[in-house]
Formats: sequence, C-alpha cells, structure tokens
Amino acid sequence: MAGTAGRGALVLRTGSAMKSLFLTFDRVLTGLAQWLACGLLALISVLGLWQVLARFVFSEPSIWTEELMRRLLVWCVMLGIAVAFRRGALVSVDLMLRTARGRWRAALRGIITGTALAYLAVLLWQGIDLTTRVRFQSFASMDLSMAWAYAALPAGAFFCIVAVIANHLDPVSEELENAQ
Repeated sequence: MAGTAGRGALVLRTGSAMKSLFLTFDRVLTGLAQWLACGLLALISVLGLWQVLARFVFSEPSIWTEELMRRLLVWCVMLGIAVAFRRGALVSVDLMLRTARGRWRAALRGIITGTALAYLAVLLWQGIDLTTRVRFQSFASMDLSMAWAYAALPAGAFFCIVAVIANHLDPVSEELENAQ
C-alpha cells in the first residue's frame, strides 16, 4: 500500500513539473508572439508612411509596400490571436460559462478547449498543405516565395494551440473579467 501511495505522489509531482514546464514554454512562446506581432505592426506602420510619402511627396509610388504590408498584417493577426487565446480575451458567448459551476463548468471549459483545438488542428494541417502548394509561386512585386506569406497560418495555429492548452491548464479570462 505504501508503494502505491509513493507512486501516486511521484506521478503528481511529475505531472506538476510537466505542467510547470509547459506553462514556462507557453510564457516564452506567447511573449515571443506578442513582441513579434507588435514589431510587425510597427513595421507595417512605417511601410504605410513610406507608401504615402513615396506616392504624394516624391510622386514615385512604391510598388512593393502595399503587397508586403498585406502579408505582414496576416502574420501580425495570426501571432496576435495566440496572445488573445492565452489571455482568454477573445470575444465569446459566455453566458453558459458565467452561470456554470462545479463539474459542469469544468466540462464546458473542456468542450471549449476541445473545439478550439480541433479548429486549430485543421488550420495547422491545411496551412501546412497550402504553404507547400504555393512554395514555387512568388509575389507579384517581389522576388519572394508566397510560402512565406502562407506560412503564417500553420505558424500561428501552432502558437495558438500552445496558448489554448496553456489557458486550459492555467485559466485566464480577461473577456469574462472585463465584461459588463
């Protein structure tokens, strides 16, 4: 009997250590996603300013900035969504979650997590497929593979999967906390 209790404590400690390790990995990954998304947004702003200056001040429109800005915006959104998933800050229909208690609340959170993971798994799978299909195409205005733009889908889905699992393990609900 004592051996069984010892193994149970070992499993509990190992599970706790794995959870802690995963949440540390999530903090690093989500922090990276946040910094990259903010950096990309700043870069998009600078490119937009350059586009306006080039067109209206220098009378020489830039042919590549608009296309690059659109592609970077997709990356910015996909990385930003991972941060929103982690913080529980996505807009949601939360009446059931607000009123649920006990086991029903845990089951509901499991359903929400499972649904999000199923969607993100499809996005990851299809994003990888789409990225490999367009790898030989290039942008109209730049000699750069379209795969770089489409890679935002599987990369963002991976960041989001980690964030959804982390939010399930260590719930943060900014949407619920800030709701009126």
